[in-house]
Amino acid sequence: MNGEEYLSDSVSKVAKSLLWEFFDLARKTPNVISLSVGEPDFETPWHISEECIYAIKKGRTYYAPTRGLQQLREGILSYYARRFGVRDYTLDNCLVTVGASESIDLITRAVLNPGDECIVIDPGYVAYEPAVLLTGAKPVYLQLKESEGFKVTPENLLPCISEHTKMIILNYPSNPTGGVMNHEDYEKIIPILKEHHILTVCDEIYLELTYDQKPVSIGSFEEIRDQLVLVNGFSKAYSMTGWRLGYMLAPSAIITACNNIHQYSTMGPMTPAQFAAIEAISNKSDKDIQKHFDSFKIRRNFLVAQLNKIGLHTSMPEGAFYVFANITPSGLKSYDFCAKLLEEQNVCVIPGTAFGPSGEGYVRISYAYSLDQLKPAVERIGEFMKVHHI
Repeated sequence: MNGEEYLSDSVSKVAKSLLWEFFDLARKTPNVISLSVGEPDFETPWHISEECIYAIKKGRTYYAPTRGLQQLREGILSYYARRFGVRDYTLDNCLVTVGASESIDLITRAVLNPGDECIVIDPGYVAYEPAVLLTGAKPVYLQLKESEGFKVTPENLLPCISEHTKMIILNYPSNPTGGVMNHEDYEKIIPILKEHHILTVCDEIYLELTYDQKPVSIGSFEEIRDQLVLVNGFSKAYSMTGWRLGYMLAPSAIITACNNIHQYSTMGPMTPAQFAAIEAISNKSDKDIQKHFDSFKIRRNFLVAQLNKIGLHTSMPEGAFYVFANITPSGLKSYDFCAKLLEEQNVCVIPGTAFGPSGEGYVRISYAYSLDQLKPAVERIGEFMKVHHI
């Protein structure tokens, strides 16, 4: 007996992630260069880590309020006002979570009922569809196109809306595509979201990594605040992936509902980590953000140029730290391309289909890695393409 008969109908719909399948394969491959996971190669800045150590030394290891330390929530509100011009949120609008991933889980569980529909972008981050399925709701796939910069437009949004539509989950800058929504792009879709009263969840974890224009938070549009949930965290901008610190900004009733779930499950991130986050969110860390930003931009420019040079059409991503390379010149399906590349050249990248059906014909390559790793990886991919090219 393996216990399968006890599993719920909802969990049986959730398949194993291709992203983690290839990550595990890479760990078993000798001499592998893995460009698979979105984890910055920088260490957490010492002045941030030091605050956690100091908190432990001072015995600040008690339970924190389930909504998060007040000083941290105040810092989050100040940060969004200072960096992105998003103002007028209060402490009642902020909840600190165990990574941005918990925020996504909480909001789907707090809002969606069986029979509801939630629009998810395709390609989109791997966690959105499972979060919807686990509530018994139905994900509706909004297909993004490379020719449109992988943006949400009125033309691709409207056909996804029905009388059952309750929520949409956006992610800009985007994982996996690197697509970005600017002010004009949001202006086009916000009236549609308002008209149909769709709760709009926007994962802005990569907002600081917007390269060629000023970063735009959808939260800067005050007219949609009453139906908007902003999700963010510390993993990417501050190189704090393992700290598992995230947060959401939302209307107070939604924060209360999410906290009601949160207080019976995780109860929140560990207290010393929250003291480190207070340091991170302050303006003293702006220099760290800029240092990481400058390095990622150099890597992006190098990787895009080299991939196009070896015959893999790759659009210039405007945000995050991924390229979504078009591998159709190889004649291979996305999964086969990645499997063969790992087997023949010991380079691990992720099939585009890990991020939705529209990812077929693409692979995601992370440049959250140093040039010392990117350069030999590109050389190996070039050798691979000499063999696999139609």
